[in-house]
Amino acid sequence: MVVNIVGGGLAGVEVAWKLLKKGIKVRIFEQKPKKFSPVHRSEYFAELVCSNSLKSESLKNAEGILKAEMRLLDSLVLECAYKNRVPAGKALAVDREAFSKCITDAITSFDNVEIIREEVEEIKINDEIWVVATGPTTDGIFANWLSNLTGGFLNFFDAVAPIISGESINFDKCFFADRYGQGTKDYVNCPMTKEEYERFYTELVNAQMIEMKDFDRKLLFERCQPIEEIAKSGEKSLIFGPLKPVGLIDPHTGKMPYAVIQLRREDENGNMYNLVGFQTRLKWKEQERVIRLIPGLENAEILRYGVMHRNTYIDSPKVLDEYLRHKKYENLFFAGQIVGVEGYVESAATGIYVGINISRFLEGKAPVKLPKKTMLGALLDYVITAKNLKPMYANFGLVDVKMRKKEKREKLHEFCLEQMRKFVNVLK
Repeated sequence: MVVNIVGGGLAGVEVAWKLLKKGIKVRIFEQKPKKFSPVHRSEYFAELVCSNSLKSESLKNAEGILKAEMRLLDSLVLECAYKNRVPAGKALAVDREAFSKCITDAITSFDNVEIIREEVEEIKINDEIWVVATGPTTDGIFANWLSNLTGGFLNFFDAVAPIISGESINFDKCFFADRYGQGTKDYVNCPMTKEEYERFYTELVNAQMIEMKDFDRKLLFERCQPIEEIAKSGEKSLIFGPLKPVGLIDPHTGKMPYAVIQLRREDENGNMYNLVGFQTRLKWKEQERVIRLIPGLENAEILRYGVMHRNTYIDSPKVLDEYLRHKKYENLFFAGQIVGVEGYVESAATGIYVGINISRFLEGKAPVKLPKKTMLGALLDYVITAKNLKPMYANFGLVDVKMRKKEKREKLHEFCLEQMRKFVNVLK
């Protein structure tokens, strides 16, 4: 029996990893490099698009708990992330290219994998197992086929931040620091005076944007709103948002700046930096003009411009069962952002879950459900039971335990990880 996986993204490779290590034959269909989506550039599997950050590692953070659970489940994505991390304070950030290469090398090292570099237009559902892990940028003929199969798509808009050359940063004006003096000074900070901020703000809200078909501000995903859209909600919205200066002291003045734009390293050597919270859909010339208004970035060289794209996902509560399997076709599974989760780590985690159950299916064992009182189990429960599914990421509100807010932040990880360890022992 061969398992066919459509899509070599974060979810697809986690499914493959689980199966390949069991000796199961896997066939991965990946359209790159013959065809790229509007936001993809690399030929490697598991390409990171929006950011190089996999969010916080702290167990006092829901994303940190989810990562800890995934490590118990033998996540390939996290294995390669830790091997290729770059300094980013409390966040787990990676060198994108090295990370994706690590995953690609791991998958292609198996003799029982077949890689087919072509676009799939439809799935002829037969006796073989199929996994749809095509991600949020699913389009073309396959998207039409999938839409007909699932009763239509749900959508939201997402945006990507620009990347600039590290050599073009003026460190006579910018400085390295983490908030409140904690961490290892991994972020570059570009400080602004009130006058500099007001000029930047005025030019930003009046800059020309790329028009998008059927664009609706109500469909913007809250975590990745374009900076110009945030700015339009009020003149001080940015200094309470992505440009907040709290916890940062400019060593040149000895004072907290009026506003700060932070840059996060994209690679180990600091050749590239991501503008944190600067997702945008400004026209490219406008991006260059506005970014160069930032003190220290007057000569910024943009290596990758910010873009906006439409993300697609299915109405999972209507289409999928509790194992992320099509309700009508028990050999058709779904994994990744296409099921309605949001975030790199969340997407990869669904692939682990699907891989576990396909493996059990082929071994003649009953499928298993993750405990609802784990972060991943609670996230999956939301995805398949929500009355009005919206893209969901790991958060404390998902896990239904009787704890006060402060207690939850301090102790929930102990509870979730205990539950996940019990689940892992059941699988052995």
